[in-house]
Amino acid sequence: MVSLCLCGFHPGASASSHSPKICRADNPKGFALVSRTATESGTERDTHTAQGLTGAASLHSNQSEHSIHNTAAIYISTTKMRAYSEQPISVASQTQERHVWDSVKKAAFILGSGLFVFAAFRNTVTWHLQQFWGASGDFWQSQWGKAHSFFQGNEWVLFFLGTMVIPTLSFWMLNGLLLIVDATGKPQLITRYRIQSGRNDPVEPAKLQQAIRTVLFNQVFLSLPMVLVMYPIMKWRGNPCGPELPTFHWVLLELCFLGLLEEVFFYYSHRLFHHPMLYKHIHKKHHEWTAPIGVVSLYAHPVEHVMSNMLPPMVGPIFLGSHVATMMLWFSLALLLSTISHCGYHLPLLPSPEFHDFHHLKFNQCYGVLGVLDRLHQTDTIFRESKAYERHTLLLSLTPLSESIPDSLKRK
Repeated sequence: MVSLCLCGFHPGASASSHSPKICRADNPKGFALVSRTATESGTERDTHTAQGLTGAASLHSNQSEHSIHNTAAIYISTTKMRAYSEQPISVASQTQERHVWDSVKKAAFILGSGLFVFAAFRNTVTWHLQQFWGASGDFWQSQWGKAHSFFQGNEWVLFFLGTMVIPTLSFWMLNGLLLIVDATGKPQLITRYRIQSGRNDPVEPAKLQQAIRTVLFNQVFLSLPMVLVMYPIMKWRGNPCGPELPTFHWVLLELCFLGLLEEVFFYYSHRLFHHPMLYKHIHKKHHEWTAPIGVVSLYAHPVEHVMSNMLPPMVGPIFLGSHVATMMLWFSLALLLSTISHCGYHLPLLPSPEFHDFHHLKFNQCYGVLGVLDRLHQTDTIFRESKAYERHTLLLSLTPLSESIPDSLKRK
């Protein structure tokens, strides 16, 4: 009887040794030997195979872990590099958004505070002012009626007096006083409040005469024709010289609106003239005075005088169709405030001229009138870091702010 068995594989065995072997059944010991050998060889083979598989699995596992660690390290490094590359942009964007938001909040606070104060004192302070406006049987209305009758209702004459003659007289009355101080450097009672110490003390006569001639030219040959053109426009908008004056509260509301509108038009036209292509041909004339004086408020190139000095205050009354009495008050206030902002003296109880004086000193700061748009566009950052910003307040004492808040370094 013959039995078939498979012999175990061992290293060095030939291909023929892998084939089945015929073992005689009459040799049980030989069969047992072969069977045991086959079994042992199979077990050994299985053991080697298992060890090989385990080793391979272990090696594969180590390689996988190493690959995973490398992949994770590359991902973390890439993420960090992306984060580092995006961080400056993100920080800059957040900073810019914060500046814009701060500007919006400040503008809203200023406007909201103004409206709140107006509403809060409407029945108190404004009531007393209303009495002043219309005291003694509506005094102002009576005076306007007399003027209307005196000129026999000639609206053109009334318009010319209200928009040109009276504002111009108010301008030269204030500047006449300032010119005496500028030309003589006296009295010390006024000159001690000079913002830029040692400048214009006194003003050179030739330079002062040139400034006066330029201002007179602008007023006669530019401002006067613009007022002539404004009259038919105002007639088209309504009745600017009507016999009835507007109410006091309406005049206050108009003045607030006119001030904000002038801020917008003046800021952007002024900043436009600081463009290099326009500055050297137009606006440089105004900046010949790095330490300005009052009369320099209208010392400008003809183009600038029309675009920045005349149009910004004229747009508002045209838009609202204001009464000539309101225009007279508004133009006079605009000229007086412009004179104060250029005068070079920070006098007690008068609006601070530090803001615009700093503009003449640095050229690229403080373009506006109220400062709202400068805050929004970040064109007052250097000013807000200076001592001039600390002095930019209403002076309520007789001690000059240049003494109580001196510059840490002298201006060059």
